[in-house]
Amino acid sequence: MTRSNDLNGKPQGQPQGLRLVVGGNRGIGLALVEAQLGRSDVSKVIATHRPTSDLTRLVQLKHLFGSKLHLQSLDVTSDKSMQDFGRLLARQPAGIELAIHAAGLLHDDTIKPEKSLSQCNPAHLMRMFEVNSIGPLMVASALLPTQGRDHRFTFAALSAMVGSIGDNRLGGWYGYRASKTALNQFIKTMANECRIKHPRAAIVAIHPGTTDTDLSRPFQKNVRPGKLYSPEQTAWRLLDVLESIDETRSGEFFNWDGSTIPW
Repeated sequence: MTRSNDLNGKPQGQPQGLRLVVGGNRGIGLALVEAQLGRSDVSKVIATHRPTSDLTRLVQLKHLFGSKLHLQSLDVTSDKSMQDFGRLLARQPAGIELAIHAAGLLHDDTIKPEKSLSQCNPAHLMRMFEVNSIGPLMVASALLPTQGRDHRFTFAALSAMVGSIGDNRLGGWYGYRASKTALNQFIKTMANECRIKHPRAAIVAIHPGTTDTDLSRPFQKNVRPGKLYSPEQTAWRLLDVLESIDETRSGEFFNWDGSTIPW
């Protein structure tokens, strides 16, 4: 993949409209923010973060790039937060060119991936779906009404290979697998709707590959040599894929290398 053209088919070097990264304060999301801020063909990046997030690096980037970076607190479980987010998007007359939902949950202080059915906890499962499935859907529901019908844009949600039903050969990880599968179904359904409401939109899911972040760190001992990628490498590869597609690829589930993954 190359980055020779922008999302509207114009040579790079001409500033585009806005870029949006949801979950832009850490891991892959932060790397996506940094990668795009450093490009002359990107005019502005909106980076969202949870209200309680550590913003140390984002604040440093804000000092470096000034108005090119806009920080926005966002809690997808809060109606008020989502309304504020929607109003921010509505104030952008040029629209969003590329929106990437990079926030996700695999584990935290209480939630761990299930190794067997006996470890499934209803509250933990609901939390997985809230963050990994419903969260991206609500972000899209705030974004899409602010985009003109003929505006060309891409909305991508970071999914996971383990969310593929066709690729599930090992079992386990019930909550994470199922919540990413639900995300994939949301993406496919939105893509179908957008063929009429936003015919120039590309609505896709994408697997970033195993990346050296807090999300994957407890499970890296099983990663084959050469298959663990830095956030920076992952960010550039994701941008390569997402900037090379258009509405003809809407509704697809991509791997980080641009190949497709079975649903």
